[in-house]
Amino acid sequence: MDVVIIGLGSISTKHIFALRSLDYEVNIKALRSSRNAGNVDGITNIYDFKDIGQPDFVIISNPTYLHYNTIREVAEQRIPMFIEKPVVHTLENIAHLQQMIEPNSIFTYVACNLRFHPCIQFLKSYLNNSNERINEVNIYCGSFLPDWRKGKNYRDIYSANLNMGGGVHLDLFHEMDLACWLFGLPSFYRSNTTNLSSLKIDAPDYANYLLSFSDFNVSILLNYYRRKPKRTIEILFENTTWTVDLIRNNILTDEGEIIFNNEGYDLINSYVDQMSYFVSHLKDDTLPMNTFSESIEILKITLSNE
Repeated sequence: MDVVIIGLGSISTKHIFALRSLDYEVNIKALRSSRNAGNVDGITNIYDFKDIGQPDFVIISNPTYLHYNTIREVAEQRIPMFIEKPVVHTLENIAHLQQMIEPNSIFTYVACNLRFHPCIQFLKSYLNNSNERINEVNIYCGSFLPDWRKGKNYRDIYSANLNMGGGVHLDLFHEMDLACWLFGLPSFYRSNTTNLSSLKIDAPDYANYLLSFSDFNVSILLNYYRRKPKRTIEILFENTTWTVDLIRNNILTDEGEIIFNNEGYDLINSYVDQMSYFVSHLKDDTLPMNTFSESIEILKITLSNE
């Protein structure tokens, strides 16, 4: 299996690990932006897009603000795409990409590995098979941006810069993706993004969304300035409340009853399961979830305040 990676950064190392965990012989090339770029064991560097050839698929994991042009170039070659979330950072001219991808049936998948987290898998199955009424859902994700990349000035990384596709609303796109995957697209939504905190960055460091469904609401709150990371989904059923903790890998009721627990789960496994899912659908030529167009519909909500 021949794979080309465009964007050999920190997230790509997880995808490389996932690729090498599959039961396939994998040949990996990486399109580098500079001939001074370092070498990675087992990966062949290339420096021009025309040298990618005809791989089985391309992994697009370069900075988000470069995704649009990268997707356009790959779509012109009609090569299947595994695209790191978020799919793009702006909806400008997005119809042009859709017109390239959809009529030509180009295979696409937008990588949202938290869909493969065991707590989320358990919750998805439960919601699909339960008639229990939901009254309210609260989704929260907060962490401290200066801790994200040790040894680097956090104000210089793409996350802190809006023109590079940064901002908590895009970096933490998982929360919006999970809300729409678990509950569907809302009938109404509104949002608020700001950068008022002491971080003093250009991109939004706070985002708040309200999604309305037929008989309940979902709120999503995201930030870059929480010192101790927290990532939870709280579901207020009619008769009980569940808290899904994606860091502790468990689901508890307000009374402390354990609904689900996978203590010691390593998040890298979600990348392996995701890659296995993608490759399986690619080889079977069956439509995966979270195609380019599906993820764009979720991104429209994420960017609704811009």
